[in-house]
Amino acid sequence: MDSSLSQWIQPLVAVTIGFLIAFRAHTKKSLSTSGALAGFFVMSLHFFVGFRFAAMIFAFFFTSSALTKKGQEMKKKIDPEYKQGGQRNWIQVLSNSGIASVLVVAIWVLTEGKDRCLDSKDSALITSLIGGVIGHYSCSNGDTWSSEIGVLSDDRPRLITTFKPVRKGTNGGVTKTGLLAAAAGGSVIGLSYVLLELLTIRCGSDRVAKQLLVIPVATMAGLGGSIIDSLLGATLQFSGFCSIRQKVVGKPGPTIKKISGLAILDNNAVNFVSILLTTILTSIACLYIF
Repeated sequence: MDSSLSQWIQPLVAVTIGFLIAFRAHTKKSLSTSGALAGFFVMSLHFFVGFRFAAMIFAFFFTSSALTKKGQEMKKKIDPEYKQGGQRNWIQVLSNSGIASVLVVAIWVLTEGKDRCLDSKDSALITSLIGGVIGHYSCSNGDTWSSEIGVLSDDRPRLITTFKPVRKGTNGGVTKTGLLAAAAGGSVIGLSYVLLELLTIRCGSDRVAKQLLVIPVATMAGLGGSIIDSLLGATLQFSGFCSIRQKVVGKPGPTIKKISGLAILDNNAVNFVSILLTTILTSIACLYIF
């Protein structure tokens, strides 16, 4: 095949798949118009850089979208800002994928577009960056699974800072079911990464067992990221009960009784900060593990 032609195939395939997924998500109301545009960009970018990164963002997007649509009637009663199907906008898309997008571009530049194994012996920086992407999506997926599954459980949530029972929908409220879901969400990201790495990159038989360590690392990142998110939500994000709407809301007002938190960060900011911290911690951990 002509080299000038072959170099255009991967970008073309990446853009095509990114468009199809974003278009479908928009028609299914998983993404708003702005969210679909942002989703098209980040998904195309991940697929262009490498199948492993595409696998992680796809695993996060598809599983999270599916769980968002579970128990919609109950979620509608609890969440005052609930939207049918989720309909995430561009801010929500970038808060859950923006940092990883920067990291995969850095990986692409440093590797000159060539796939490297996670335990890249010739570059600790590449190992660190790949670990950061794994931590990023493990946190995003773990926190989403925790929220979407935890709110449907029969357990009454407890505020993570005081362990006192709180109403469903309170920022920083956790349940056993939600924490287990967070760990499961992280493990799915780790599994998707490992499967694609084993299928697409020759790392050597002596390093296969080591690659499997990604799964427990991702599991801990999913759980840890969800805990960080809950701590931020309980302290820096306002929660109050509105006597008129009979729901937990995120902004103070005359008819609202405070439950917890300061009105410093909103939900998108909490997601961004928790993902950033988990990305950094997982990146450092991978330097020692791999």
